[in-house]
Amino acid sequence: MVMAQSLFIYLKQRESDIKIDVVAPDWSLPLIARMPEVRQGIGLSIGHGELRLRQRLQAGRALRKIDYRQAIILPRSLKSALLPFFARVPVRTGYRGEYRYGLINDLRKMPAVLDQTVKRFVALGLPADAAPGQDFGDVCPRPGLKVDTVNQAEKIDALGLDGDGPAISIMPGAEYGPAKQWPVEYYAELVKRFARQGVQSWLLGSSKDRETADNIVRLAGGKGVNLCGRTTLPDAVDLIAHTRLAVSNDSGLMHIAAAVNCPVVAIYGSSSPAYTPPLSDRAIVMYRGIDCSPCFQRQCPYGHYRCLKEITVSDVIQSVQSTGVINIS
Repeated sequence: MVMAQSLFIYLKQRESDIKIDVVAPDWSLPLIARMPEVRQGIGLSIGHGELRLRQRLQAGRALRKIDYRQAIILPRSLKSALLPFFARVPVRTGYRGEYRYGLINDLRKMPAVLDQTVKRFVALGLPADAAPGQDFGDVCPRPGLKVDTVNQAEKIDALGLDGDGPAISIMPGAEYGPAKQWPVEYYAELVKRFARQGVQSWLLGSSKDRETADNIVRLAGGKGVNLCGRTTLPDAVDLIAHTRLAVSNDSGLMHIAAAVNCPVVAIYGSSSPAYTPPLSDRAIVMYRGIDCSPCFQRQCPYGHYRCLKEITVSDVIQSVQSTGVINIS
């Protein structure tokens, strides 16, 4: 969703008075509300992979009265193309995917130059007869989420955080699986090293990440504050924006850190930074690129997790130092 904002910004740059509505899962609506380019987010209460044909038909019929001129369908699934078809949007733009002929009438090929997710999203905003060039990545806008400083201050107070002292964000979770998670003991050592310098570590994530964060705090001798599951998505946006630096696995919160202009050290394991990099000039990517990576698997097929374990705490500290925003020894 963060990378999709680049498309919304691009559309606004091309046509300033365009009105953009985004149909998306309910959970993402608070994030969409932080995107100035979007008029409104429209929730679709259908789980990932569910067809719910009747519900999609009803939702599409409800959208007919808005009289949209174009729908841009980012996913490549058959299901995602149904609602715009039911809404009778005259131009329905998307890439070739799961038997979508007829549902999508502005069907695009995906040229090799579109080697990143963000490029693929933004390219759908081009006119049908325009082809992206080799330098297309240079014209893709960077995401930029709004930060609510009032909510930021209120949440820091409510959580009992020290808003005056230096703090970093740590995002130790990865919804995709352990092949994208830097080892817990490495994060714990990093938290201890920050604590010696008087720097707080705020561990952020969903309730699913709470146990992981608890283990980090335990191994770090009680250092660090486990906020996993204690914040909403907008709260996380605001808290990350307050911190001086973020250290994160390749995850949604990593992309949020980049989108609020927080310096980020991004750790990649089974995924590839060439495909979904943090979209920021203030990001440092840690990636070993060993012979078996990227494998894009949820768990290491060989059980060794070398792609993550070979990124040492010292390596990350060196990257942190190079940002110039935190001094750690």
